[in-house]
Amino acid sequence: MTGLISFKPTEGVEAIGYSQAPPIPPHDQCLMTPIDHDRLFKELLSTFFVEFLDLFLPEMMQYLEPSSITFLDKEVFTDVTAGDRYETDLLAQVQFQGQPSFFLIHVENQATAQPEFGKRMFRYFARLYEKYDYPVYPIVVFSYDQPRVPAPSQFRVEFPDFAVLNFNYYQMSINLSGQRQLTCPVLSVCF
Repeated sequence: MTGLISFKPTEGVEAIGYSQAPPIPPHDQCLMTPIDHDRLFKELLSTFFVEFLDLFLPEMMQYLEPSSITFLDKEVFTDVTAGDRYETDLLAQVQFQGQPSFFLIHVENQATAQPEFGKRMFRYFARLYEKYDYPVYPIVVFSYDQPRVPAPSQFRVEFPDFAVLNFNYYQMSINLSGQRQLTCPVLSVCF
């Protein structure tokens, strides 16, 4: 049995009922609004943050206090020399389990391949560490379709005889899966 939608119309509004789904206009008559994947990603991730961490970083769940998670305002960074402006996607302050100390979890969604992305992540890390003076756990979700190659997970500064810096960040490369069917509700909706 198909349902009938009925309601009492307000003045000047006509009641409409359908015994089936309303007809869908042809594609060229539809106004398609593009989905803001970045905003959707941030909203869903902040809503399901504990589940996200539990699914992808179960080791972290052993040392963080889930009830202490506080989402911080986005941080905006400007590269004065290049004139580029960057802002963090998601930043959470979390307490170590059973301790009075805190750390930050910084999550970036990278929807396009970008040269020197590791350098950008290091700059985020350094500025966040300098501002908050907390350890920072950096996470990147690579979600772009092309190229389907492993994305970098580190930024290095080294000389032939001396390694100055080896900065690492946790990465999730969704771009490597040939299909985009995911079991995580956050990622399956966003990608």
